Amino acid sequence: MPDSPALPDPATTQDHRRPFVVVTGLSGAGRGTALNVLDDLGYVAVDNVPLVLLNDLMRSTGGAPGEAAPPLALGIDTRTFGFNARALVDQIAELREHPGLAVRLLFLEADTETLQRRYTESRRPHPMAPDRPVIDGITEERRQIGWMRDAADLTIDTSSLSPHRLKQMLSGYFGRGRSIGTRISVMSFSFRRGLPREADLVFDARFLKNPHYDPVLKPLTGCDPSVAAFIATDPDYRPFVENLQSLIGPLLPRFDAEGKSYLTIAIGCTGGRHRSVALAEELADWLRSAGRSVTLSHRDVGAAGEAGGAG
Repeated sequence: MPDSPALPDPATTQDHRRPFVVVTGLSGAGRGTALNVLDDLGYVAVDNVPLVLLNDLMRSTGGAPGEAAPPLALGIDTRTFGFNARALVDQIAELREHPGLAVRLLFLEADTETLQRRYTESRRPHPMAPDRPVIDGITEERRQIGWMRDAADLTIDTSSLSPHRLKQMLSGYFGRGRSIGTRISVMSFSFRRGLPREADLVFDARFLKNPHYDPVLKPLTGCDPSVAAFIATDPDYRPFVENLQSLIGPLLPRFDAEGKSYLTIAIGCTGGRHRSVALAEELADWLRSAGRSVTLSHRDVGAAGEAGGAG
């Protein structure tokens, strides 16, 4: 078996500008959760400060003389006093010209069904429809600020994200300290349950031999060595893995150079239980062996097993 292709060392450049993250988006999409995560990451996290007070906020959180100013995170949305989407985008464009600031606009969104469910479960009225159906508020807010995603540095759809998964992603994008290159998330999933919305690269493993039809292997997952060994007997398995590594390897230094903080690689199969899991495990091990920062998750292992889906 030929050796796996070597990966370049991750980038280690540093940016000494003050990080400043503006968090906005649709109500119910997770702005509060994002601010809590940024606070945990060491940002001074402030919510709903009117735009006219932004300069005062930056000065008041600038730190002691001679010390580096702490990173700042500002939450702002349609609930904020005097909110104006156009003015916010214009002001961010001006701040990006400041040589001492590293400004990024984060826009959070979710599909309408998810937003409706979240408001129904929380029993809170939508800020744009306090005395009307929730759907009216969602529709109006999307009309007013949906276009802002095009001005954002990063847009995250939280429809299918757990708070833990969102925290992982935000830690990758906005984590502080010495840069270790692009942080990578490898995940397996079931095509029956839909593509992961956060995926940057998606690969299909449904052409491989399926352990689902082996009564001994069916109850297991791709994390089990016997399942992984069964899949590896497919004559196309090893060439596929090697081609995958040859494709991904040269991309990573380019992502590093472009300043991409987080990359999600998703591998799918029918049930998300066997083939995609085994491939994700091997790919994650290969990336870690090259010194990459990798998180590994199997989105649909439990769900696929409960539903009896082919793996």
